[in-house]
Amino acid sequence: QVQLVESGGGSVQAGGSLSLSCAASKYTYGIYCMGWFRQAPGKEREGVATIYRDGNIRYADSVKGRATISQDNAKNTLYLQMSSLTPEDTAMYYCAAHLWRGYCSSDYRQYNYWGQGTQVTVSS
Repeated sequence: QVQLVESGGGSVQAGGSLSLSCAASKYTYGIYCMGWFRQAPGKEREGVATIYRDGNIRYADSVKGRATISQDNAKNTLYLQMSSLTPEDTAMYYCAAHLWRGYCSSDYRQYNYWGQGTQVTVSS
């Protein structure tokens, strides 16, 4: 099992940027696919970005070009940086993980481990 703890959410003006962190309780590099997901009120949880090792990275179309997912293996920490934020980016952001099985799933239902979430609110 792996425990995940997010941090870095808050309120930001439209056009601004955010930086989220997710600290894992154990070494995840090369073992788990790591991902960022978000859920706005009344909407289904959606994928933002996933990463496995350094070369297997995917972004949702809605954040492509505005988001960067990365991980610091020495710190067992996952990061998400996003820029050019709009109110549509307002959501609870979650860090998640599933054991690597040859691919990183974009379906949140495939992820076994979740953080508690961190709220991001973008005001216009």
